[in-house]
Amino acid sequence: MVVSLNPWRLSFSQRHFNKQVPARNFLRQIKRPQILPSASGGAFGLRVFVISDLHTDYSENMRWVKSLSSTRHKKDVLIVAGDVAETFNNFIFTMSLLKDRFQHVLFVPGNHDLWCRYEGVDYLDSLEKLNKLLDACRGLGVDTNPVVIDGVGIIPLFSWYHESFDREKDIPGIRVMSLEMACKDFQACKWPEDLSNRDTSLALYFDAMNETKLDVIKEIQRTCSQIISFSHFVPRQELCPEKRMLFYPNLPKIIGSDSLEVRIRSIHGVEGGASACHVFGHTHFCWDAVLDGIRYVQAPLAYPRERNRRMNGGENWLPFRIYSDGKYADKLSPCYWSDYYAANPRAPHNTQLAPWVAKFYKQI
Repeated sequence: MVVSLNPWRLSFSQRHFNKQVPARNFLRQIKRPQILPSASGGAFGLRVFVISDLHTDYSENMRWVKSLSSTRHKKDVLIVAGDVAETFNNFIFTMSLLKDRFQHVLFVPGNHDLWCRYEGVDYLDSLEKLNKLLDACRGLGVDTNPVVIDGVGIIPLFSWYHESFDREKDIPGIRVMSLEMACKDFQACKWPEDLSNRDTSLALYFDAMNETKLDVIKEIQRTCSQIISFSHFVPRQELCPEKRMLFYPNLPKIIGSDSLEVRIRSIHGVEGGASACHVFGHTHFCWDAVLDGIRYVQAPLAYPRERNRRMNGGENWLPFRIYSDGKYADKLSPCYWSDYYAANPRAPHNTQLAPWVAKFYKQI
């Protein structure tokens, strides 16, 4: 069963999108999915790997990308779920390295990719930089549109976050840094006057970009038994720890989009199924969980300091092989937080800070 998207919301977002940006090549209506050359041929047939949050402006992370085998993945597919690099030059270099190592690379932009600082280029705004990144991807042979490879449909979904995504109770009695102070997007991204991080306008704008691909998505749904969708941002709040567990309790206000989850359900169905998988990024938490029939996976490289303190590191097992030999891989493990919630019910009504968080806050 496939859920129908809310027609009013989509018509509004499409109008808003069309008003902002004239038609461009990357938004052409595609009637059929691009059928890419076979990536199989090894002992395991088609192999699909996933990763997010490369952040190669950090020299340690760029070294990690350079260290990837130049021969092992020649027939493989890599899904890159956003936040490759802040600067355009690092983005180009990183994606070139990945394309040299993998037969197929797919990408959606994250927030850091659209920052407009330290560039040496005076972008009109982050939308201009987005267009430049998408142009660069086309030149490199990196896919940002839905494709079919060996019968597997892979669907990139453009998205942005909005504050109202957070519906859980805030932590009372403590002073929490404002979103503008905590999140550099408010300074590093530049938007037209009627697009803002503080309402749903950006989330609707980016969601409307997916509207141009509905025909090809329907064709993938009709012809593919296995479909992997992916985004940078988070589609459900349950894919983030509760506020009492977070060093920045207001994090859920700047991570996700309701439109994104509606879009995912329109692809995989209301009830999901064994063939339904969505890959995401942004929060830097390793995650692998099934919610309402869809498997949600995050496999971030993240910042060097974060890798040093998480139990499963990242350098040795990333990128994560999500699909091979005609089936999805076993659960990514260990994943501290998704493992925790597999054993413990979510309790957002509990606003008592976890001990490791409480020591950083004083009661007002």
